[in-house]
Amino acid sequence: MANRPDSVDAICPIRSPAEKFYNFFKNNMNELVNIFPAAFTEVKVLEGEEGSVGCVKQWTYVLGGITLTAKVLIEAIDDAAKSITFTVQEGDVLQLYKSFKAILSVSEGSAKWTFEYEKTNLLTPPPELYIPLAITASTLVDAYLLIN
Repeated sequence: MANRPDSVDAICPIRSPAEKFYNFFKNNMNELVNIFPAAFTEVKVLEGEEGSVGCVKQWTYVLGGITLTAKVLIEAIDDAAKSITFTVQEGDVLQLYKSFKAILSVSEGSAKWTFEYEKTNLLTPPPELYIPLAITASTLVDAYLLIN
């Protein structure tokens, strides 16, 4: 029997329209470097097309005062459910976790980030530092979308 990954959730209230918020993360996530430069220092497309399954991006971000990188694949997009699954293929987070995914689900009034992970060992802590990062990024994007 395969181990199921563990998960933690970050839920953020949003005031911008769900469709607009979802489309930002689907098509314009690179803009995070302008909206939240304290955490996201670089985002670049390595393979594929922005906003499509199979797109691979290189992320450089700051978490807990440490600059980290991640090569992230857009694994799934469900426009009807307003859901996007990002899977880390390479990067610093995989030193702590065998696998790591971020799933964004957007509905009217709410953005939910689910972080699915498989620990490398029993002593590996859950990725709780990603919760405030996701909530702050969502809050800043929401504010940006309300005025743009």
